[in-house]
Amino acid sequence: MPLDQLTSLTDIEARVERGERLSFEDGVRLLTSHDLLTLGRMADLVRRRKNGDQAYFVVNTHLNYTNVCWVDCKFCAFQRKVGQDGAYTMSLEEIGAWARTQAGKGFREVHIVGGVHPTLPFEYYEEMMRVIRAEVPEAHIQAFTAVEVDYICKRGKLSLEEGLRRLQAAGLGSLPGGGSEVFSQRVHDLAYPHKMTAERWLELHETAHRLGIRSNASILYGHIETPEEIIDHLCRLRNLQDHTGGFQTFLAFGFYPENTQLEKEYGIHEATSGIDDLKMMAVARLMLDNFDHVKAFWMIMGPKLAQVSLHFGVDDLDGTVMEERIVHDAGAQVPRLQPKEAFIRAIRQAGRVPVERDTVFNVVRTY
Repeated sequence: MPLDQLTSLTDIEARVERGERLSFEDGVRLLTSHDLLTLGRMADLVRRRKNGDQAYFVVNTHLNYTNVCWVDCKFCAFQRKVGQDGAYTMSLEEIGAWARTQAGKGFREVHIVGGVHPTLPFEYYEEMMRVIRAEVPEAHIQAFTAVEVDYICKRGKLSLEEGLRRLQAAGLGSLPGGGSEVFSQRVHDLAYPHKMTAERWLELHETAHRLGIRSNASILYGHIETPEEIIDHLCRLRNLQDHTGGFQTFLAFGFYPENTQLEKEYGIHEATSGIDDLKMMAVARLMLDNFDHVKAFWMIMGPKLAQVSLHFGVDDLDGTVMEERIVHDAGAQVPRLQPKEAFIRAIRQAGRVPVERDTVFNVVRTY
């Protein structure tokens, strides 16, 4: 391909305008392009086709029930070993007490993720769902990354389907979609060799979708991955969505290097830039043509850049969040809480219509 065609995005923009699916090669060109405004213009076109001028948020709260984890991922600053200083695991009684403090506060979602604890029994997770559902019955429970679910099922000597059915019966509503990181086997072997494989992650989400459990999808970027590995990741998500239609939204986690093993081993001392983040969101919106929503997790990007991302393909700003620990242990300096009014104001300032939603994108109120 001639150099001028490689640097220009005119041919890809024409395909976007016609609503055609973009190829792997198109994705690599988009991600390596420096033409941020053209990327934003294309992504914004796709966003408008799917969601008009609506921009969503949810009133939610987070629970990180344990930081004890045996998986030992090199990108994680949250994990602790059993007995290590700072390690904690909430008892079911403590979780019940926490849930009682959340009752009646208007939360539509309880978002639960934690470490992969080596010894907690399957019944602990079942009872956690029941306790929270009893105390906060109005809230949808979105809980556990695929990595957690996989190990939870192994602890119970259950198949993925059996384990998910039991968690669903206890109160699990959907999966948050974390734990995929980057599907590349190369990156897997270097950065998180003990974690489940890409194939297992995809199998678990396919199983969940078959059971009627919706999920999100995600990527962790800005560390040792290549542009080609990012686009391969997006294409594999797109392929599964073609098959199941069970993914609700895509979100991207920019890597925070502080206090991580990757920082020490690879000398990664800076988090992703604003350009990196906006480009990632725009390219995801363009490649994931069968996803209804693309979410900017303001806890990672910061509220101001998340607001700007509404012009780069994003239509959802996630939720109010409380007591989040994982991102902050990696050095995030953003607040732990954004009140509902802040979302309404930010969305209006961006020229969009604020829409409060529940976890599965039922409209609660349009402002």
